[in-house]
Amino acid sequence: MISKASSVICCLFMIWILMVSSAPSDNYGHSKITGASIHGNSSMPSGPSGGPTTPGSPLGAGQNHSNRIRLGSSLSPNTSHNSWLSPSGLFAFGFYPKQKGFAVGIWLASNPTTTVVWTANRDDPPVSSNTTLEFTKHRGLFLWTRKGEGISITDELDEDAVSASMLDTGNFVIYNNQSNVTWQSFDYPTDTLLGSQYLDYGEELLSSASTTDQSSGRFHLIMQKDANLVAYPVNSSDRPEDSYWNSNTVNLGGRLNLTSRGLLCLSNSSSGVCMHTLVNSSYSGNNKKIIYRATLDADGIFRLYSHSFGIRDNSTGLIQWSALGNRCDVKGICGVNSFCLNTDTIANCSCFPGFTFLHRDKKFLGCYQSFIDQQGCTRRDPTSIYNITVLRNTQWTGYPYSVILTNKEEDCGRSCQEDCNCWAALYLNDTCKKHKLPLLYVVSKPNTSITGFIKIGHNSSVPESNPSNSTILAVILGCLAFFCSVIAIYSFFIYRRRRHRYKRLSENGSLGLNSEFTMRSFSYSELVEATDGFKEELGRNSFGAVYKGAISDAEGKKLIAVKRIERDMEEGKREFRAEMTAIGRTHHRNLVQLLGFCIEGASKLLVYEFMKNGSLANLLFKVEMHPSWKERVKIAMDVARGILYLHEECETRIIHCNIKPQNILMDDSWTAKISDFGLAKLLMPNQIGTLTGIRGTRGYLAPEWHRNTLISEKADIYSFGVVLLEIICCRSNMEVSVSTADEILLIDWVYNCFVAGELEKVVGDEEVDMKTLERMVKVGLLCIQDDPSLRPSMKNVILMLEGTMDIPVSPSSPPSVLPL
Repeated sequence: MISKASSVICCLFMIWILMVSSAPSDNYGHSKITGASIHGNSSMPSGPSGGPTTPGSPLGAGQNHSNRIRLGSSLSPNTSHNSWLSPSGLFAFGFYPKQKGFAVGIWLASNPTTTVVWTANRDDPPVSSNTTLEFTKHRGLFLWTRKGEGISITDELDEDAVSASMLDTGNFVIYNNQSNVTWQSFDYPTDTLLGSQYLDYGEELLSSASTTDQSSGRFHLIMQKDANLVAYPVNSSDRPEDSYWNSNTVNLGGRLNLTSRGLLCLSNSSSGVCMHTLVNSSYSGNNKKIIYRATLDADGIFRLYSHSFGIRDNSTGLIQWSALGNRCDVKGICGVNSFCLNTDTIANCSCFPGFTFLHRDKKFLGCYQSFIDQQGCTRRDPTSIYNITVLRNTQWTGYPYSVILTNKEEDCGRSCQEDCNCWAALYLNDTCKKHKLPLLYVVSKPNTSITGFIKIGHNSSVPESNPSNSTILAVILGCLAFFCSVIAIYSFFIYRRRRHRYKRLSENGSLGLNSEFTMRSFSYSELVEATDGFKEELGRNSFGAVYKGAISDAEGKKLIAVKRIERDMEEGKREFRAEMTAIGRTHHRNLVQLLGFCIEGASKLLVYEFMKNGSLANLLFKVEMHPSWKERVKIAMDVARGILYLHEECETRIIHCNIKPQNILMDDSWTAKISDFGLAKLLMPNQIGTLTGIRGTRGYLAPEWHRNTLISEKADIYSFGVVLLEIICCRSNMEVSVSTADEILLIDWVYNCFVAGELEKVVGDEEVDMKTLERMVKVGLLCIQDDPSLRPSMKNVILMLEGTMDIPVSPSSPPSVLPL
């Protein structure tokens, strides 16, 4: 009997072992065996399957399992145990796929398509499959990476953790030794509210980047202190004119509350009584479990979803309510200088005519002018340069710089066309409002009579093709082919002639410069050897590239920078002569030293001292650790002294014409030195200015470059003013990826902060000397005045920066910003 009983017990035991070992798991690794240990010393029993339930069967009916997670429990994405389920199996907490790695979050586990409702450290990069999530006593949830680095999810807890749970509400909670909640995910919402969760005063929902990327997006929904729930673009100032939706519930409640039955309302913070209902969804039992979630979606629209379980699972949920019906009503859905078209419920962003996307794969970043404006407003008749495109029923926000009264809309367009500062205008009710770029929040208003005008260059318009012109086109192409053949033959003889000409030039080594310079003359082969065949490129501009090299001198090897002129013969010759003539006459500690040159046939090269620490642009805009405040003040003074030498102390006065951070280099001792004199203009002793075509870089050009006026040293003063503001703020004069739209244009932003008495904003949390900051900002704004006569000389700039000279009263209006 004992033997038979033993055999039966053994058989039963083996059957139980086989059943346990063959129990399946779902695609996310949720264990399906109630009461089984998940990982390590965890004793948390798992809920039911995280996969789709059988249609018609109530999910989790009659189940009430405890799912307390013990200290020391852990999860890992490279194992079958990568999440903890709620008792009913509706929600899971753990690792979910993100890009090429994993993120930690909470999702609806019973959906075939993962619906993420909360993400930890959402803006951190994805973690690898070798990461482990551990539940600890003092730090709560803690990630250990493959390199042994730790990443906190719950930070330091106020009280020691004892256990945790993934609840059926979608809330992940951590308990102390009195079984009170010491941390919960509901207190840190991302883009979603779940049933029984609320949004209190000053709290917000921040949209995700996309439906598949839970990183921070471009819109936020704020529960304001006046009890109004308002949606804004992230990169705005959160002013009333920046909002695109609000609940219109001022002083009605103070907390956004979503109940488990789908009631979305504004409630009283103390009593919890609903004061204003936004949505009252229908609720029905019928053996179904319904989960509600209110989400600020990636497109900026606040929506309420319902997910029903027990009859048929919904992969993405049903939309019960939507704050907006038209995606184009969301301000900021399209970026600067672009407009939104709503087609088939999809918001498409398009550039204005004559504009191009800043990033073709991220069209929401906006557009920039694609046409070249090298001679804008230098001609007497601007209508021969610019076209005006009419946009009916179109509106944008922003403050016009000029408002004129006219009873004809065509006069509004013509006024903008003839105004150098105007790039867009709005006409409504006999009023013409003229704007500069960039344009923000451009929307179509079908039921209004607003007319918009956009200025573009003549070369921007592209004529539509006409099939009937195919015969004419064929004739034209044939003629072109014939003329190309003639030109090719002619070019061959011209090439032979010029070859002999440059051969003679190389023999006598002269471009009309030998009598003026005593620097070293290099052979082309020397510089090829010195640069190892022009192997390491340091930088490049429109005229050529600069390469790193080394030459032998009395002290051994000396590093050099070799500039190789690569433009066509005549234009390259002008660049070469300009740079040799300008810098060859100079010698100053804040100017890059020219060591020698090479002229052999068509090859023209300049040899400079090597600047080890690169350009000021890299130092300010690209590296993570910017120069300290004291270092930036010194750099600004270095640049100012270099320009002063060019303007007043050099034998021949020089206008550099291209002052910008890319042309300011840093030597071994971090001394700033001005470089690149290829666009420089020399002035005679009694010459007050010069007439020349536009030269320089957009964003640093003084307004007079766009007018038919003399160019003087004051053009460099304007460029220095822009550079000075960039040095102060450690950012370029235009940036799209900023926190508010006001910050896109540096000049406007700094001026507004100065007027508002909020200069600390321009340096963030950095500790600076406020008196020096105010003095430098005043000088920068003074340097970029529209009228050159209002700008100080560089000598006075230095005296004002040093604090030894009073700064004139700052302007009452912001300086003009030239077109981008």
